[in-house]
Amino acid sequence: MADTPIRFGVLGCAEVSRTLSKKLSRAITLCPNSTLVAVGSSSLDEAKEFAAKSGVPPSAKIYGSYEAVLDDPDVEAVYVPLPPKLHLGWAVLAAKKKKHLLLEKPVALNVAEFDQIVEACEANGVQFMDGTLWMHHPRTSKMKEFLSDTQRFGHVKTASFFHLNIFFVHSIFSVAVNDDFLKNDIRLKPDLDGLGSLGDAGWYCIRSILWACDYELPKTLVALHGSVLNEAGVILDCGSSLQWEDGKTATFHCSYLSNLTTDITIVGTKGTLQVNDFIIPYEEKSASSSVASKTGFMELVVTLDLPQEICMVREFSRLVKSIKECGSEPESKWLSIRRKTQLVMDAVKASIAKGFKPIQLGV
Repeated sequence: MADTPIRFGVLGCAEVSRTLSKKLSRAITLCPNSTLVAVGSSSLDEAKEFAAKSGVPPSAKIYGSYEAVLDDPDVEAVYVPLPPKLHLGWAVLAAKKKKHLLLEKPVALNVAEFDQIVEACEANGVQFMDGTLWMHHPRTSKMKEFLSDTQRFGHVKTASFFHLNIFFVHSIFSVAVNDDFLKNDIRLKPDLDGLGSLGDAGWYCIRSILWACDYELPKTLVALHGSVLNEAGVILDCGSSLQWEDGKTATFHCSYLSNLTTDITIVGTKGTLQVNDFIIPYEEKSASSSVASKTGFMELVVTLDLPQEICMVREFSRLVKSIKECGSEPESKWLSIRRKTQLVMDAVKASIAKGFKPIQLGV
């Protein structure tokens, strides 16, 4: 059987989503098991301009509406980088039209919206994945190997009077944006996004903490005092502390007001893992993490042939191909991981709204 690539369409290439659309369009085009066959925007002129400037294959069809992409029988999967306020409607419609769904983060405004997207995906047998790139970098698997090594990292400490996981995670994603961003970016407009730095930068921090804790939800969460909101009530800067019943703890900070920082630090009883570029590695084809243990300090270096966005598209396309050609069920882990990320994000917002009161999460 010929190794036919998965045929993608892109929903959204207006100015507000152009950077993401361009990056993923390139990834879809360069990925060995996918091909870009259609792009659509809210106007034909925008779609044509995007195609001309973004290296869209000449054979790709250009549409002046999102509906036209979803109605194209040649399109098997869609990448959706639209503003979060539009995700629910277009994601549900894409699923109903049997299009596999690669949806940019934050996927939804809250967990209730997310559950509606899940229901549509499951009812129509389509694959779902969110666009968290670093999850697909080979370095991430290498980092998990270190965290799982009880001889080098440890983390379970037992004494006669307690049995707790001595395990601490701190994640930070901050970037000092300019005045134009603060006034005009969609992430700070309630009618387009409304989640601000929490939905943008905080998404990565929350996901990294859950990843480090094997996706176990914390029992309790409390937003840290000092959150900064704009006049419309959208979060510019916030942080949170998370606690697990077995003793694990974590903190994160996300901000549009602090210097660029993309760090994660994970501390166990025998070792420490630190990464300074966990979201987008400094180098496209190599990445490292620093580890310290009783055996000393070292760098874990990983090289790869493809950048992380192509790795993500390749994995998504592999899952779609398995459904299409082998009758496999959609991989459900991405729905579970995504929902837990959303639950924590919702809890941070709730804690801030309630005057920094603790929120119960874990069961």
